[in-house]
Amino acid sequence: MIYCVEDDAAIRELIVYTLENTGFRAVGFDNGAAFLQALETELPELILMDIMLPGEDGVSLLKKIRADERTDHIAVIMLTAKGSEYDKVLALDLGADDYVTKPFGMVELLSRIRAVLRRTGRQKQEEGRDTLVIRDLTLDTARHRVYVGGAQIILTLKEFELLRNLMTERGVVLSRDALLQKIWGYDFDGETRTVDVHIRSLRQKLGPAGDMIETVRGVGYRLAAD
Repeated sequence: MIYCVEDDAAIRELIVYTLENTGFRAVGFDNGAAFLQALETELPELILMDIMLPGEDGVSLLKKIRADERTDHIAVIMLTAKGSEYDKVLALDLGADDYVTKPFGMVELLSRIRAVLRRTGRQKQEEGRDTLVIRDLTLDTARHRVYVGGAQIILTLKEFELLRNLMTERGVVLSRDALLQKIWGYDFDGETRTVDVHIRSLRQKLGPAGDMIETVRGVGYRLAAD
């Protein structure tokens, strides 16, 4: 099931029609209130959501989705006429899985939907693995929690994914481009400084354990092998 939250009736109806004619189940909503009510009865695999909505906007709705344990795992693609780098980074940092700027073609949208579903499906499989423990740093993949010396550290979704990738590939240098592709999506057009900003924030939150994240000048980052 895919939910489409879009107040423009023509766009919403075209998206729902296209999805249903390509093998998906889809339901459209023209406002956030109706959408939130539907979440109480059935959870979708993916949500397509416009930022500019009447009443509660898409950014506020995205925050609610990611703050609720019932819905925090659902893939979200933001649909909006806003195309600035700031708006894109904001949406992705708040937990969106992708960002599509209007106007867009249905073939492109379907491709992005399938890519996100593949990517989030792989992440769910990885989250079923055992908890990762390195020194006094523990990453609980199932519960999306991180502990340093037994104390829980609150991370954003992107910080969590950065740490998970570094711990999974311990000792391996991960380039900034590779991290952008893995965490922000293959078609994210942001500059590599986005990775640097998140790494800096991650180190600060981890305290002394953050020293395990090593910078490889001109390439990227790795988690210390010993």
